[in-house]
Amino acid sequence: MKTKSTTVRWSGAAVLALSAALLAGHQVMGARQTTMAAEAKEQPYVIEYYYKAKWGHADEFLALFKKNHYPVLKKEMELGRMLKVTMAAPRYHATEDGRWDFRVTIVFKSAAIANDNFDSSALIKQMYPDQETYKKEEQRRFEILEAHWDLPIKDVELDAR
Repeated sequence: MKTKSTTVRWSGAAVLALSAALLAGHQVMGARQTTMAAEAKEQPYVIEYYYKAKWGHADEFLALFKKNHYPVLKKEMELGRMLKVTMAAPRYHATEDGRWDFRVTIVFKSAAIANDNFDSSALIKQMYPDQETYKKEEQRRFEILEAHWDLPIKDVELDAR
């Protein structure tokens, strides 16, 4: 026959056992997440940047990009933030709704670096002493865009289960 004190003892023991199990599981999950986060920090992180210029302005956009933005990206590669910067353009045209003119792919050293809100303004001031011209040209580069979007990408392991 169960007494009230026996039931309370069993309930208390069950609560303690359940709490211990949950705590242990939480610690294991936390350790796993920390390990995964550490591994992710060390993996290269890729973002593709798409640019769609107004008709007839793709060459102007490219010239301004190469003059004002690409040197800053190269400087960030020298600093070790980025591993690689490439640009691609479609060989043929697409439908207007799917059209883009340039895809810039940046391979960052890690996801943490890609998302660290790096302030490049000091680099830009050092590299472009004529800030008035720089700002006008960068404003023009964005005025001639119809669209711009950023797409972080990940590799898909085809042989994994």
